Amino acid sequence: MRFKKLMVVLLCSSLLFTWGCSGGDKSDEGNALRVSDIVDPGTVDSQLNTEYYGVPLNIYDRLVEAATTSPGKSELVPGLAERWEVSEDGKVYTFYLRKGVKFHNGEEFTADDVLYTFDRMLNPDTKALNTDFVDMIAGAKERMEGKADTVSGIKVIDTYTIEITLAEPFAPFVANLATPAGSIYNRKATEAAQDQFGKEPELTIGTGPFMITEWVINDHITLEAFDDYFRGRSKLDKVIYKFIPDADTQRMLFETGELDVFDCDNARTQIPYFEESDKWKDQVVSGPRVGIYYYCINQGIEPFDDVRVRKALQMAIDRKAILEKLYYGKGKLCNAIMPPGLAGHNPNVPEIPYDPVGAKELLKEAGYPEGFDMEISQITDRPSDLRVNEAVQAMFKEIGINAKIVQMDSASWYATRKEGKLPMYMTSWSADYNDPDNFIYSFFAPDNSVVRSFNYKNKAVQQKLEEARTMTNQEERYKLYQELEQQIVLEDAAWIPLFSLEHLFVVQPRVKNFKVSWNGWSNMPFYGVEIQE
Repeated sequence: MRFKKLMVVLLCSSLLFTWGCSGGDKSDEGNALRVSDIVDPGTVDSQLNTEYYGVPLNIYDRLVEAATTSPGKSELVPGLAERWEVSEDGKVYTFYLRKGVKFHNGEEFTADDVLYTFDRMLNPDTKALNTDFVDMIAGAKERMEGKADTVSGIKVIDTYTIEITLAEPFAPFVANLATPAGSIYNRKATEAAQDQFGKEPELTIGTGPFMITEWVINDHITLEAFDDYFRGRSKLDKVIYKFIPDADTQRMLFETGELDVFDCDNARTQIPYFEESDKWKDQVVSGPRVGIYYYCINQGIEPFDDVRVRKALQMAIDRKAILEKLYYGKGKLCNAIMPPGLAGHNPNVPEIPYDPVGAKELLKEAGYPEGFDMEISQITDRPSDLRVNEAVQAMFKEIGINAKIVQMDSASWYATRKEGKLPMYMTSWSADYNDPDNFIYSFFAPDNSVVRSFNYKNKAVQQKLEEARTMTNQEERYKLYQELEQQIVLEDAAWIPLFSLEHLFVVQPRVKNFKVSWNGWSNMPFYGVEIQE
């Protein structure tokens, strides 16, 4: 234990020495925003990395962008596409592209680059990790299975027009394209880079406001402003990502002026310190993350197959106490599946009460007057999860349920979950794209329900989830989702919603116009941020 602490001190000292103390010499950094990440991403090819979007959000653009319009809310706005049209049957999407957009290598952006990008993602040789964002395109299945050399549903109409036909109507398609997975690549540069695309700075080409100019593995990545960016050159000259695995070291470097931004998600225990500090309290910037913490209940395991038991579990958890004591009250209680800020969110869902007495009565009705033994599963070495699970364990004890917390290594945990065999677990889900489908379908569609260990049994709901994907009237579609989530949560008690958390950052006084992105990613786009000394 002492050795470990000594190593942390030595690491901190080494990092501080490397990057300077009390501000150091930053004359070579120019008008730079200095931020930190915990680990080196390995690749910034967003087709091959679904865990890290920091650099991709800043060096690539997409046909459509999900812009943060106000805290916790987004709007789909034109990106590389000026506009788009959708056929009456909801299957054919025609995108009219911006003219004169340049890639970092000077190539002009055209419809062929869009065709190439999506075909590359579906090409089995690419081994892309996020094909589910575009696998609804006609011919995608045949391309992924190696039965076709091209994707039949993607057609270049002319230099600045591309037509994408879906196999079946899919209402969230445009929202899908606004995710980092929809980042557009240059055919010429990407083909030339081969497997070094996303790894070698000079070979990784996009149209975004910044371009990679330096990458020292496990140390830092430097982005520089792209002078020919179609929206106008960034007011930042550089963005420098420094890889610092230890949160305490990040905080030390932030307080000595070596970092411009501190992400409190990396160390939520520091929130009270910053909010109470005379120096920093006015530098805290926050915004709601469009996401939700929840408990999964496995209906395939007794006694969770009884809805009365599931409702008792819902009522036994004091969610407000957990939010206030473990998360410093930085969030909102949720009573359904779709969190605040998500398209279709219903703010008027009836509240799930904290009622241990009522929970006991339900257990008695279900034939468990003395309670029962159960397990709560979690991944090892996740202290924040453990604190929540221990709190819930104590709450369950009050109604006679003996909950054992079982910790597993991540590989075993995910493998067991995929088999549909995890009994109960707490985790979170944040929006990849702003559509109810990203939440409700992701959990309760038949196959998804099994691989996430819900084993949800309501076939009528699952059929309506399939229908909702094809509806073209968004108002009617959102109304259906609201009805379905109330059935799932309140009637079937298949989900225990907890809360949606605020995402807090602390920024140096010189950082201006820093806005917390609406989405579920901790990673941020920095176009629009300014430095004023």
